Amino acid sequence: MKKGLLSIALIASTAIFSNSFAQDKTVMVGGESMYPAKNIIENAVNSKDHTTLVAAVKAGGLVETLQGKGPFTVFAPVNDAFENLPAGTVETLLKPENKGTLVKVLTYHVVAGKMDFNTIAAAIKKGGGKAEMTTVAGGKLWAMMNGDHNITLKDEAGNVANISTYDVYQSNGVIHVIDKVLMPKM
Repeated sequence: MKKGLLSIALIASTAIFSNSFAQDKTVMVGGESMYPAKNIIENAVNSKDHTTLVAAVKAGGLVETLQGKGPFTVFAPVNDAFENLPAGTVETLLKPENKGTLVKVLTYHVVAGKMDFNTIAAAIKKGGGKAEMTTVAGGKLWAMMNGDHNITLKDEAGNVANISTYDVYQSNGVIHVIDKVLMPKM
């Protein structure tokens, strides 16, 4: 009996250590290291692939929020995702008079809590192939598996984004890099 309890304790401590180690891992995004001890903003400003997102976050007045305690899960579109929007969309969103719309689009990319790959994949399995997430903007996103280790996201407009980099742990959450801008119902 004692041997069985020792085995369980060893397995549990290994799982805790492995999860802790994974969350301490530095990941490269946009040619720069993303450090788990830094917050979402402190890391995002260094990614060459997220300069448009960072500019939008600044214009939307969300820097302080994303430096907050969280935890947050951020689905972070790369610059190419913004460039693939219809011509003039980004410029229009960045105008001061459109700040409300900009904030809605940006907060549609944020889910409360720290949802790493394993958490999202488990929710998809539990949901029979689809997991519904409520964004900070109040909208819905749907996550689905596309292969053994690929999750896609579907927005309220029917657009599908692929997660290209998973589990970029931050001191106040986790970032997943995506290839499209997600759009809420307007």
